[in-house]
Formats: sequence, structure tokens, C-alpha cells
Amino acid sequence: MNLLLSPPSLEDLTRLLKAWRFWLLGALLGALLGAALYAVIPPPFRAKATVNVDFNLEQAWAKETDRQQFYYLERESRKLEEIAWSDAVMSGLSAEFGISVEALRAEKLHLSQPAEAGWHFYADDPHAQTADLLASAWATAFTAKVQAAVQAGSINEFVKLEATQAKKLPKERRTPLSAYLLAGSSGFLTLAVFVVLFVSPKRK
Repeated sequence: MNLLLSPPSLEDLTRLLKAWRFWLLGALLGALLGAALYAVIPPPFRAKATVNVDFNLEQAWAKETDRQQFYYLERESRKLEEIAWSDAVMSGLSAEFGISVEALRAEKLHLSQPAEAGWHFYADDPHAQTADLLASAWATAFTAKVQAAVQAGSINEFVKLEATQAKKLPKERRTPLSAYLLAGSSGFLTLAVFVVLFVSPKRK
């Protein structure tokens, strides 16, 4: 315990530098194992759909203060976000794709940028096509529900939506290969350093 807590000596640092081939090999081995893990158990694909949300602040609060505009934007954003995760939207997706509502909310779907401008609807799935269809269906269902709410008067009439990206969506792995390489390399490099400092026999 005292050895672990004590600061490294000059001898320790010298021994570590002399073993550069060993810890470089450890870093390389870690990167190879990270790449192997990525190939054997790849992360799911992630697709992104985009809906442009325009609150039309100038028309909704043309003669009001900035503070009132801020509260208007916050209130309407919260309403739209609740619609995105509503039971009606989630149940429809669950029935269409055969995925439980709990899994959709906890694992499959992710919402980004819930404010004015582009709202990004992400969907994760091991199959790229399923991720594409799921993200597209979520963005489309959200747009339809909000437009219906505008018609019903529960959402301000000046709120306008447009699904700007709902077909042929960009898809990529949720976690890139570089992250696996970096994690594996860093982990084994750290392990190699500890081996050199605390396991390798010291010369007397």
C-alpha cells in the first residue's frame, strides 16, 4: 500500500522510460483488441431525422419584451417536447416496429436540440434500415401531432413545423471505431505502465 501511495522515484521513471517498447506494445495490443471487439460486437447504428421548428416570435409577441418572448419560447418548447415523448406517439411507434414503449424511451430514441430551429430525432438499432425507418417515423409522427395540436388550439397558432430531413437519413455507428481504439490503447497502456512500475523485478 505504501508503495502505491509513494511518489515515483527517479529510478522508477528511468525504468519506465527504458521499457518504452513494452508499454508501446501494450498500447498497440489494446488498440487491436478494441478493433476486434468493434468487429465482433459492433455498436448499433444511429439514424438522424430533422424537423425544423419555427416559433415565429416576431408575430407571436411583436410588441412584447424579450423576457416575455423567452417564457413563450420555453413554454411552447416544453409542450412540443412532451408531444415528442407522449404515449400517443410512442404507442404508435411501438405498434409499428414491435418495440416496447419502455425500450423506445430508455434505449432506442434520443431527442436533441428541443428549442427553435432544427430538432434532431435519433434512433438506435443494430440494423441500419430499422434505425432509418424508426427515426423517420418518429419525426413524422411528431410533426403530425404538433400540427394537429395547433389546429386544436393547444399549441400556439404561429408555431410552424417542417420535416426537413425524414428520408434517406444519415446513418452511422453510435460509437465510432476510433473510440474503441482509443479506449483499448489507453487501457492497456496504463496496465503496461503499472506492470513496469510495480510488477517488473527491480535490479539491485
